Amino acid sequence: MRTQHIPWNKGRLLGQKPPLKPREIWSIRIRLQLAGKARDLALFNLALDSKLRGCDLVSLRVRDVFLGSAVAPRAIVMQQKTRRPVQFEVTEASRDAVAAWVSGAQLRSGDCLFPGRAKGTHLSLRQYARIVKGWVGCIGLDPSRYGTNSLRRTKATLIYKRTKNIRAIQLLLGHCKLESTVRYLWIEIDDALEISEQIDI
Repeated sequence: MRTQHIPWNKGRLLGQKPPLKPREIWSIRIRLQLAGKARDLALFNLALDSKLRGCDLVSLRVRDVFLGSAVAPRAIVMQQKTRRPVQFEVTEASRDAVAAWVSGAQLRSGDCLFPGRAKGTHLSLRQYARIVKGWVGCIGLDPSRYGTNSLRRTKATLIYKRTKNIRAIQLLLGHCKLESTVRYLWIEIDDALEISEQIDI
């Protein structure tokens, strides 16, 4: 008798994960601050600022974001996927959070910025994904709808909505092709709907 094959994606929400909205960002940030979660606050803020893929974010070392004894206002890292460098800004709030985390955890220049459970390792992607689901769940969002890519997409989406400068977003995300950025942000769909909503018949 043949056993019934169950698709691997049955019951799962697939496709692009939505970005966070500004009020959701502040809700998570305030909860992390009130709970005194220094590492999570640094990770959350830096994930939004850097717009890095999860694999690049968790692989950061202290020296990647520090200039001397202070957190740098800008940093540059080599992307694992494309092997191309990408620059990102580190806002004042993120610099404060990262500095507080590094100081409190007594991390050194060569240490992983977000250490894993085993000595000398960094936070795994799976651990990071669980942390993100915990953040969105704590403010009442459905964790199955959000993922690490939601944080990468958040600031890029907000910048695009304000400027409509797709080339700038391509550079910030480190995409090789402009078409990748268009697909990544669902730009054509969003813009088409926005135009459609302005037409009253």
